[in-house]
Amino acid sequence: MKNRILAALLVSAFLLTACKGSAEKEISTNADGADNTANADNTETTADAGSAEKSDSTTENGSNEAAVTEQLPPLNIIDDKFRTTYEIFVYSFADSNGDGIGDLNGVTDKLDYINDGDDSTDTDLGCNQIWLMPVMPSPTYHKYDVTDYMDIDPQYGTLDDFDNLVKACHDRGINVIIDLVLNHSSSEHPWFKEAKEYLKAHSELENIYTENGDPIAELQSECPYLYYYNFSRNQQTGYEKVNGTEWYYEARFWSGMPDLNLDNEEVFNEIKGITQFWTDRGVDGFRLDAVAYYYTDDNEKNIEFMTRFNDMVKSQNKNAYIVGEAWTAQSTYADYYTSGIDSFFDFDFSGSEGMIATVARGKKAPILFAKAMAAEETLFESKNPDYVNAPFYTNHDMARSAGYFVGRGSENMVKMAGALNLLMGGNAFVYYGEELGMKGSGKDENKRAPMQWTSENSGSADTAIMCDGPKDMEKFEMPYPPLDEQALDPNSIYNYYKKAIRLRNTFPVIARGKTQPVEVLSDETSGVGAFLRYGSTGLSSATNDYIVFDENGDNIGMDGVVKPALGAKDPVYDEAALLIVINNGKEERTVDLSKWSGTGNSPELAYELNVDNESASLDGTSLTIPSYGIVVIK
Repeated sequence: MKNRILAALLVSAFLLTACKGSAEKEISTNADGADNTANADNTETTADAGSAEKSDSTTENGSNEAAVTEQLPPLNIIDDKFRTTYEIFVYSFADSNGDGIGDLNGVTDKLDYINDGDDSTDTDLGCNQIWLMPVMPSPTYHKYDVTDYMDIDPQYGTLDDFDNLVKACHDRGINVIIDLVLNHSSSEHPWFKEAKEYLKAHSELENIYTENGDPIAELQSECPYLYYYNFSRNQQTGYEKVNGTEWYYEARFWSGMPDLNLDNEEVFNEIKGITQFWTDRGVDGFRLDAVAYYYTDDNEKNIEFMTRFNDMVKSQNKNAYIVGEAWTAQSTYADYYTSGIDSFFDFDFSGSEGMIATVARGKKAPILFAKAMAAEETLFESKNPDYVNAPFYTNHDMARSAGYFVGRGSENMVKMAGALNLLMGGNAFVYYGEELGMKGSGKDENKRAPMQWTSENSGSADTAIMCDGPKDMEKFEMPYPPLDEQALDPNSIYNYYKKAIRLRNTFPVIARGKTQPVEVLSDETSGVGAFLRYGSTGLSSATNDYIVFDENGDNIGMDGVVKPALGAKDPVYDEAALLIVINNGKEERTVDLSKWSGTGNSPELAYELNVDNESASLDGTSLTIPSYGIVVIK
């Protein structure tokens, strides 16, 4: 017991070194004297060292927070496109009017949970962007088949509600991006309905194009919407019958989602008006659905369209952020970066068999995670030097991650997987409820279950905002407690996620830097892996010193003299390079940092993520990492 207390005190000392000017760390012990500092992000951690610490209390967002026990380094949040984005399925998030369906006002009511806009508090997740899944009118619960691109679905509220949400987000420093579905509309959209009725009324029509493939002028004048979709007299793969006619229409997803004719200039003009409409309402960007299907099996045309779309949106708002969903091979979505689109979701790392899950499961070593990051950074940069990766772990189309791990240690794996996602460069995405360890697999409705604010019979104020979830969702029990219970547990998945997001918000180089695997400190057998995250901006005009690393992670510099890698600073963010060491094994491990010359003479323990009460320790260059631990050295 004494050894544990001494270890905790050593950690405190190193955290104080890493957090200059901060108040001393308060060690809280229970009745038998055991260290109870844990690793929950539950302190009044702030650049304002004079702020008061919190005790058990009820926060503004209605959750009871665990006692304050730990002082962490101050935040260093930068307003750019390298953010931490929270994906929200509005239908299942928060219900403000008691009808069982989530709505925009419910999201507004719960913004303080995502980010309260006050860096001196620690009761929010710390995400600084939200992605709203489709909010436009639609006949389906998921709303990926739109009937009006310039309105809000009545189930979710009104345009005024949307405007209020955007303003409330911006007041808190939260950007808002919305889903934009351009591959197809709903079959109930007025454009498609008018085109379909015209074909039914003109059974004599055998073609709507000239021999040269141009629209027939008379038809285009009478019914321009015939050319908003892809109609054919020939039955083809991915085409559906127009009932009552001899015509077929392209609908690659299902009959209720007719594909738009993106070659039609009038369709592009409609899209231009749509993006301008939402940009004028304060939207900060767009998530593009199904970009690999814009032109089926034609990546070149997909890139051409996205290039034009990107240029158009950036002409409306030069700072707009655009992320595309290209659920395909990495080699393909890497090529899509040539379009100028800011980001594409990094599918190679996601899902139950992706790099994140397999490393968290212990099936792959952490050094392979580092090597994969370094390799894709080089690949993406070769396509677009200004790319912003979009790492994610799960989304609304995937089984939730809590189901990926079973048996002893599964909760530890859930935590580590979340951290690995948040350690990746770019704009990291978190699907709502992942921070609680929600589960859901099988049919899509199961993957979009209600946000678990509280238990059904808790008597909490949050009971009223709980959603019913999609009608066809199966009933199943969640493996971990709801938010109001997890908030009180310093070792919960929720508190772990908060601290992982805070790590990202503390060191800008995590999201913005490049990755250099450090193999000399890694061991595939033991489960220890190390990598450097260093400034990506290269030449510093102030020092004329270019950050260059060799295969061992040593900072060589322009003059060829080996320099301490951890002393190299990014000239833009003035951020020291960070060494990140991961132990995905089931046992504590010790690493001799002196094996890597880049460590320098006096490495500091700057931050750590642990799955339980065990802490890392650093004695000179001897680093001890608990099971499933992640340590940041600077």
